[in-house]
Amino acid sequence: MASKAAAVKGDDKKSGGGLIVPLAILTLLAAGGGGGLGIQLASSVEKTVSEKAKEKPPEPDTPPLKYAGTDVVMEPMKAIVSNLAAPSQTFVRIEAAIIFKKDALPDPKIAVAQIRDDIMGYLRTLSLSQLEGPSGLLHLREDLNERAKLRTEGKIDELIIETMVVQ
Repeated sequence: MASKAAAVKGDDKKSGGGLIVPLAILTLLAAGGGGGLGIQLASSVEKTVSEKAKEKPPEPDTPPLKYAGTDVVMEPMKAIVSNLAAPSQTFVRIEAAIIFKKDALPDPKIAVAQIRDDIMGYLRTLSLSQLEGPSGLLHLREDLNERAKLRTEGKIDELIIETMVVQ
């Protein structure tokens, strides 16, 4: 029996040794292949970066200004302060200006005063939730532009909100 136990222990040593050598060889091959691939990729990245650094970066295309080179006039408005419909303790202060073509309005100061009066009346119908977020500001801007164009019978190009404070 002792010889059978010794024979079984000898078989275990041979099978364990048979797996270790191929695993060691595969590990060395994988490490060598990974290292070689890493060196190759690093050199190609380095070459690409140095080529990009030598090239002059393209200048970004800037869109032309909307009113550049035209004969337009900007007439600023006095600050408009009004309370909102809900909550009634909330106040809005808007500074704006209108842009129109030269000689389109016979008296721009009268048009500005009328537009200012319309804006004040419109602000009193709004609630705070209608002014919240970027979409609220966009809707307000569109509504004020529409009201100003209606008041001047389409003679102004745009109403620009310069500042707006809600408190």
